[in-house]
Amino acid sequence: MTSASSTYALRKKLPANLVGDVLFSLGLVAKAPYFGTVLPLVRAMEPGYAKVTAPKWIGVHNHIGTFHAIAACNLAETAMGVLMEATTPSTHRWIPKAMDTRYLAKATTRLTAEARLAESVDFDAITEGTDVVVSVSITDTTGTEVVHCDITTWVTRR
Repeated sequence: MTSASSTYALRKKLPANLVGDVLFSLGLVAKAPYFGTVLPLVRAMEPGYAKVTAPKWIGVHNHIGTFHAIAACNLAETAMGVLMEATTPSTHRWIPKAMDTRYLAKATTRLTAEARLAESVDFDAITEGTDVVVSVSITDTTGTEVVHCDITTWVTRR
């Protein structure tokens, strides 16, 4: 069995509660500062799934006072990255390659991004680089999907 990434191993060492979520999220922003622009809070991180929330604050507003489309993309990429860190074993590495984004409705509240693998991945079978697609649904506080992203990552052996 291959070992988990160091990022996922760290998350598993922290408390499985709000304190652990906040501490991990602060560390995430320290490692990838641009994610901090959406003030992410990682609520769930496990192989094949991640959930990240972001408040609606002035720093993510667009000219009409809603959650800016590119800020929503940043939230989607944050959730994808958390999922890939939980899913990808230490024998492999990943990098974002492409993002297909659909803006579905105005985002007038805080947002929740839920990332899932589009299909399961057999990392042992990866000998050459391969595409792995992560589907990210971003919803508002009413549960309405306001943005949907399919993010393609490039996965290789180390």
